[in-house]
Amino acid sequence: MKNIMKIVLVAVISLLFALPALAAEVHVAVAANFTAPMKQIAAEFEKETGHKVVLSFGASGKFYAQIKNGAPFQILLSADDEKPIQLVKDGLAVADSRFTYAIGTLVLWSAKPGFVDAKGEVLGKGHFNKIAIANPKLAPYGTAAIELLTKQGLLTSLTPKFVQGENISQTFQFVSTGNAELGFVALSQVMKDGKVTSGSAWVVPGKLHNPIRQDAVLLATGKDNAAAKALLEYLKSAKAKTIIRLYGYES
Repeated sequence: MKNIMKIVLVAVISLLFALPALAAEVHVAVAANFTAPMKQIAAEFEKETGHKVVLSFGASGKFYAQIKNGAPFQILLSADDEKPIQLVKDGLAVADSRFTYAIGTLVLWSAKPGFVDAKGEVLGKGHFNKIAIANPKLAPYGTAAIELLTKQGLLTSLTPKFVQGENISQTFQFVSTGNAELGFVALSQVMKDGKVTSGSAWVVPGKLHNPIRQDAVLLATGKDNAAAKALLEYLKSAKAKTIIRLYGYES
């Protein structure tokens, strides 16, 4: 009986020591526009796998510079496809790991109900003092906004009214706090469960700017990280894609 108890005890202790080894931790640099869906996806992933996800949110351009300078991320979820492609060329990312996890939707939004009409004609009327836009050099949503205004012939007249955010999160803050009456943000920032949650909005048709392809890539620092590989696969799953679509992205 004592021998059996010893065997059981050894087995239990071995299992306890083995469990932490099965779980891993992954540090992910996430484009600011993808904050809400990624928090939800990470929570589901942790629950299902036991892995731990550490998320950092910000401008894709800044993340690219940080990764070039040795920042300890294992995955980049960019707001565009250019930076992941460049990281592969730089030898800092795994070439065959890159894929488009979402296609973003640009929206003209105001915290004021009824301020933005359903066709975006408020832009041409110009009855506002400030319009927020993300820095087009750092944020793809800012680039898309510039493309839209250029196509509509409004860029020159509206440029003096720009309030420029460092990233899409800061741009959203300018509008939500009233520092700008309206602004171009990501639909994911104002949508939940398929509905715009507050204010007024014009969802910009995709044909008015280049597609906002948001690519994920496994960084060279994460090529041997089990959690990093598992999370990238999870982003392709039906459950993750459902969450992504609920925030206004194509997946």
